[in-house]
Amino acid sequence: MKNVSPKRPRNRVAVFVIVTVVALLLDRLTKLWAQAALSDGKTIIVIPKLLGLTLVHNPGASLGMGSSVTWLISCLALVACVALVYLALTTVSLWWTAVLTLAFAGAFGNLIDRVIFAQGFLNGKVVDFLNYGWSVGNVADIELGIAAVLIVILLLANVPFSAKDLKKESKKTAENKEADGR
Repeated sequence: MKNVSPKRPRNRVAVFVIVTVVALLLDRLTKLWAQAALSDGKTIIVIPKLLGLTLVHNPGASLGMGSSVTWLISCLALVACVALVYLALTTVSLWWTAVLTLAFAGAFGNLIDRVIFAQGFLNGKVVDFLNYGWSVGNVADIELGIAAVLIVILLLANVPFSAKDLKKESKKTAENKEADGR
């Protein structure tokens, strides 16, 4: 799992572009479909008591929280997007690049909605349509959730993030080999 390439920024850029394009297309196309197919206010039951499709324009964050400070949520999302791009392109690990890019695409997908549907300064609403009964979300939210789980997995697997982490791991491996050789 430790696909690490500190001297291959071109690979990280390629992974960033591919993951971003695929994830954003998936998010945008599903939101466009939802707005066309669900605009009459109907709910389509996909899996009874588990998943339906209902169009909602959410001004807030998760579960509608912060709906009165949409501009702040948008500003925080913008800062998060910039940070995620920086981290995704500066890590030495293609795994970290892919996961951070997936998080970027999810955050950016919802930020696009907030800009497109803004009636004032960054106060637009996010298109949600995946109705779980307790919450309504979208593909960008799923991408963010998957990225969060994968970040935990990468941390638990000790996948090096930076060149410094890579040196520490190399040093540990050398010390372990030396100890085993005694």
